[in-house]
Amino acid sequence: MAGLTRDRPIRLAIVDDDPLVRAGLRILLGGSPDIEVVAEGGDGADAVSLADAHWPDVILMDIRMPKVDGLTATQRIRCRPSAPQVIVLTTFHADEYVLEALRGGASGFLLKDTPSRDIIEAIRTVASGAATLSPAVIRQLIDHIADPAAGPRRSQARASLAQLTDREREVAVALGRGMSNAEISAELGMSVPTVKGHVSRLLTKLELNNRVQVALLIHDAELPW
Repeated sequence: MAGLTRDRPIRLAIVDDDPLVRAGLRILLGGSPDIEVVAEGGDGADAVSLADAHWPDVILMDIRMPKVDGLTATQRIRCRPSAPQVIVLTTFHADEYVLEALRGGASGFLLKDTPSRDIIEAIRTVASGAATLSPAVIRQLIDHIADPAAGPRRSQARASLAQLTDREREVAVALGRGMSNAEISAELGMSVPTVKGHVSRLLTKLELNNRVQVALLIHDAELPW
């Protein structure tokens, strides 16, 4: 839903079961003229409903909520056409649900004590179509979270990557290293529009939403970063 340029404020929804957290975020964001809070919700079911009713560009989504959690809500929202971007919120540096939220299509995550300027920058980043999570952060998460499904994930990831051409695979590995389109262009000797074309095609082939998911796939396949 979000474009690279815009002539209107970023439409933001806040979903958290703690009304004080929602109020605090609303106050923190109130001084940013390019961000408009258009809806709030108390659990994942609210998130799905408000995504349909208010068409936010970005949703700040708590993970641990009663009834429908943020992980389930993220998966339900991100599988839809023209879905809003999702930034997951957590109080834990190594929340075991964060990786699943990212695999489900979230564009990044923030700790709830993140400084307001960084929250604002993250919202702007995902609204522009980029991701807020670096491969270094992904690696840190993975290092702290045991993954009993690592073996099956490796086989599945390698099977998925086998669909790619050699060039698309090179681009995928570069994305897994956190490189920008311009950096990939310089390293692989192709134009930026050509890089964008490869990125678009590999995301379609892999049925992924964003670069974070590519980085996770590269990690799961145990390919070099």
